[in-house]
Amino acid sequence: MNLSERLDHIEKGQRALQEEIQQVRREAGLLEEENQRLRRQLCQVGDGDYQQVTANGVRIQQTARENLEKLYLEDFHICHLFFGQERKGECLFCRGFLEK
Repeated sequence: MNLSERLDHIEKGQRALQEEIQQVRREAGLLEEENQRLRRQLCQVGDGDYQQVTANGVRIQQTARENLEKLYLEDFHICHLFFGQERKGECLFCRGFLEK
């Protein structure tokens, strides 16, 4: 293969690569548009839905706190250092967590 043929081969490869890059760029653009559309769709929450979600969040937090307090009263750690381990006496980390 002479030099001229090698250059032709390289140019063909370059064109093919450029076409592939353009195709990937078009696909990325379509995915970005779909992503934006889905984000807008997720953000369209009505006032009633927002109030229900907020109420559910408060209820879940209260239940979680009650469950942690119950575990602490049953002599288990609720702090991040020893969570779930049996507690002997007071733990400053657990008390600090409960007082938040």
